[in-house]
Amino acid sequence: MEACGDPIASGVRVWIATGHTDMRRGMNSLALLVQEAFTRDPHGGDLYVFRGKSGKLIKILWHDGLGMSLYAKRLERGRFLWPSPADGVVTITPAQLGYLLEGIDWRMPQHTWRPQAAG
Repeated sequence: MEACGDPIASGVRVWIATGHTDMRRGMNSLALLVQEAFTRDPHGGDLYVFRGKSGKLIKILWHDGLGMSLYAKRLERGRFLWPSPADGVVTITPAQLGYLLEGIDWRMPQHTWRPQAAG
């Protein structure tokens, strides 16, 4: 993960748990949630992102093949933008995760203009 100096490997999927998650949960409890609620393998190398009820705290669960990591980030101002619980489990790109971690609207980031053709 970029937070520890390494970019997210290609092929890694980022899953967002919609709604809110009890932020008292630790890595074992969140891994069990991934396994039971998402029916996904928490040890498969994908990232799973959870948000607390206040919207100011997220936790990211990741297994790198050697061990499980749990990252947490709290915003001092504002809230993390989150999909509706009606959306179920949502996947986003690693780039969208970068926006989310910066407190930017990851759903509609502003792309710079690019030319349509050379010359």
